[in-house]
Amino acid sequence: MFRYITLTTLVLCTLQIGAAPVSKSYWGDKAIGGHDSVAYHQPANQQEHKALKGNKRFLVQYQAANWYFASQESADKFKSDPDKYKPTYNGFCANALSLNEGLVATDGQVWEFFGDELFLFYAQRGRQRWLKGEWQEYRKVADSAWTSIVDG
Repeated sequence: MFRYITLTTLVLCTLQIGAAPVSKSYWGDKAIGGHDSVAYHQPANQQEHKALKGNKRFLVQYQAANWYFASQESADKFKSDPDKYKPTYNGFCANALSLNEGLVATDGQVWEFFGDELFLFYAQRGRQRWLKGEWQEYRKVADSAWTSIVDG
């Protein structure tokens, strides 16, 4: 129950200041478990399906969250075009949104590209559902749920 109270409070506070919520850690403002969101886009990491942890030395504050990167180069790429590198739904679980379960935080370890966009998942089960199912249809439902949350 504490998890949902914290998440609800986080969402309400974030929405009040006009920014879309970001999937953050419960005890801080670390986005997507501290993983480098630019690194997911690197071909070698995609091939190995590797999520790369960021370092607090390469921190970018964006949308009331701390985004960590593995290098200054990654941090600079993110700063120059955050919309290109941040995960869809700001890192919240795409599968949960597609099931109308609301915002479920992720830690950046379970991910996949659909089309050319990065999606994060709370667990492998959700990722597998999207991989084996009609991800385009799931995406439509998730997009609608996300829009309802962001637009209030």
